[in-house]
Amino acid sequence: METNQVVQELKERINQSIIGQEKLTDRLIIGLLADGNILLEGLPGLAKTRAVRSLAKELNTELSRIQFTPDLLPSDITGTEIYQPDSDEKFLFQKGPIFSNLILADEINRAPAKVQSALLEAMEERQISVAGKTHRMAPLFMVLATQNPVEQEGTYPLPEAQMDRFLMKVLIDYPDVNAEKAILRLVREESKRNTANLTNIDTDIIFKAREEIKGIEVSEKAEQYIVDLINATRFPSEYSNKLTEWLAFGASPRGTIALDKCSRVLAWINGRDYITSDDIREVIHDVLRHRLILSYEANADGITPDQVIDELLKTVAI
Repeated sequence: METNQVVQELKERINQSIIGQEKLTDRLIIGLLADGNILLEGLPGLAKTRAVRSLAKELNTELSRIQFTPDLLPSDITGTEIYQPDSDEKFLFQKGPIFSNLILADEINRAPAKVQSALLEAMEERQISVAGKTHRMAPLFMVLATQNPVEQEGTYPLPEAQMDRFLMKVLIDYPDVNAEKAILRLVREESKRNTANLTNIDTDIIFKAREEIKGIEVSEKAEQYIVDLINATRFPSEYSNKLTEWLAFGASPRGTIALDKCSRVLAWINGRDYITSDDIREVIHDVLRHRLILSYEANADGITPDQVIDELLKTVAI
């Protein structure tokens, strides 16, 4: 079976267990194939955790769930060195839960800055340093962090430097009425369903897909469109009065790279060997919404990053 067909099967399997959240599934697959980390934002009970568990189950990979709390310590995540008096090597490194394939960082905004920053090196460099020694992550490694958008008390907003390390920020909303009915039926039938005969999807397929995605063509015009979109967030006065009023700071070069990566993955998923402007426009909200810093005026008027990106797409020529 071709690599693309296997990935499509993976999407279908996950969609069967998290009805009504097809966009969430799409973004999880894009993040996985782009070798990036994802921030999931939504109210409790909208299948964020279930989606990650379903992905780990279908790929038969290790999953670590870390519940972030105000009293969590960095060593609770990374691990620490344990003194072993009877051993030749006096200090033995005890790995923390971050040494896994999929890391579910639940309610990441409930942990203080030191704990949040403990994820930075692992997310960016795929390694951590403890007591002067470097420990590498597994080849298949992905952080999926969740946060509640309405919870304010006892939370610590993620700093811009850490937000920028997430490939995408995905907003999750309520399912529609028909999907809600299907969810009820699914939960009733789930205990009766026999999934023992379902075979897991080989994780090697992810690495094969990543190699194929490297060959996706990006034309000079598509490349220019990506650069123009990012440039408009940095120098809005050259493009639109609204953008000038709404934007304080634009996206970093990580935003440019992320937009290119996600567009290529989407093109590959759709069975093409080249990207189009539609691919770029499809993923730009998820790629940029956490990378834009809005002005005081925009915040006062209740303008959202998605509205700014909508204006961006209207203003920048294809």
